Amino acid sequence: MSRSLKKGPYIDQRLMEKVKKQKADDGPVKTWSRACTIAPEMIGYTFAVHNGKDFIPVRITEEMVGHKLGEFSPTTKFSRHGGKMQREIEKKG
Repeated sequence: MSRSLKKGPYIDQRLMEKVKKQKADDGPVKTWSRACTIAPEMIGYTFAVHNGKDFIPVRITEEMVGHKLGEFSPTTKFSRHGGKMQREIEKKG
């Protein structure tokens, strides 16, 4: 469910201050704020978004505006589906 329109998007103020202080090519901006909405001012920057264990680098593009930072930093790792059929497929490939 999205945030109320009268409230506006949630943008972490401390994160925006970091972005304003830093240049786009200075390296990643480290953040734990996965719920922060991506604003147009963030385009071109690289963020190191924490997924609970590691920091995942996320480069912001125009298409990402309006989404959350956490959407681009997955928290779970898919290993593979198991079973007899999967083993047969892997032997052939």
